[in-house]
Amino acid sequence: MSDVVYFNESPSETLKVGEGFSLKDTDPDATPGYSGDKSDGEALLDHLDDDLADLQERLFAESRFGGTKRVLLILQAMDTAGKGGIVTHVMGAMNPQGVQMKSFKAPTPEEKSYDFLWRIEREVPAAGMMGVFDRSHYEDVLIHRVHRWADPKELERRYVAINEFEARQAAAGTKIVKVMLHISRDEQKERLLARLDDPSKLWKYSSNDLKERAFWGDYMDAYQKALEKTATESAPWYVVPANKKWYARIAVQQLLLEALEGLKLQWPVPDLDVPTERELVERS
Repeated sequence: MSDVVYFNESPSETLKVGEGFSLKDTDPDATPGYSGDKSDGEALLDHLDDDLADLQERLFAESRFGGTKRVLLILQAMDTAGKGGIVTHVMGAMNPQGVQMKSFKAPTPEEKSYDFLWRIEREVPAAGMMGVFDRSHYEDVLIHRVHRWADPKELERRYVAINEFEARQAAAGTKIVKVMLHISRDEQKERLLARLDDPSKLWKYSSNDLKERAFWGDYMDAYQKALEKTATESAPWYVVPANKKWYARIAVQQLLLEALEGLKLQWPVPDLDVPTERELVERS
């Protein structure tokens, strides 16, 4: 399609958290690296669905023949930022057989009896899978920091533990893509009101979202600290402006495409005598 508007700068470069990164200076309304409008973005999303599905199938196929590669998408965001839309509109292009989805809620009493990473380690994607964490171990350095459920010494221990955990996963063949969907406080207000006004979205509304909204500034500080402490070479962070849902979706789609392309995936070649097998099938 000659009329498709592609990214003119790679999201893996424009959105990557580097030294000196400032969340407060990041515009949630921006569309870094992309010059198109909403209709262009929606067309691009549809256009690249097949490419994403093809790469995912290669990843899955490789694992059937001993491959150990896998991808883990970690989605973190304030409420209403669009994590569900990413899962529906980006991951939805893939074969669900090869997607391992986990949404982390408040820990159970059993989970609380272990270290915070215990329940996370149990959900890491298997070889060949596209794993998605809708919220993750980062809750333990975000909400716990905001509400002071963990003291500064414990938070520092957790940052270190997270980096070590992610380094182990990377060494084991996991490509980690960490995304913070960044919306503004005003945008969140509009989305909360939209949920209240739309019967089809009312079920998504929670009064707890309003309670946490009162701590917006504290959450932004907690995110800034987490980004600084846990953006590593093997598990970098990408901050995706998300006031425009269509942009957030194509940005995450592009990050996943680049992650999969970087794995150099090949179709496995089974040890088969194809002519003989063809003859047997034809005679069957």
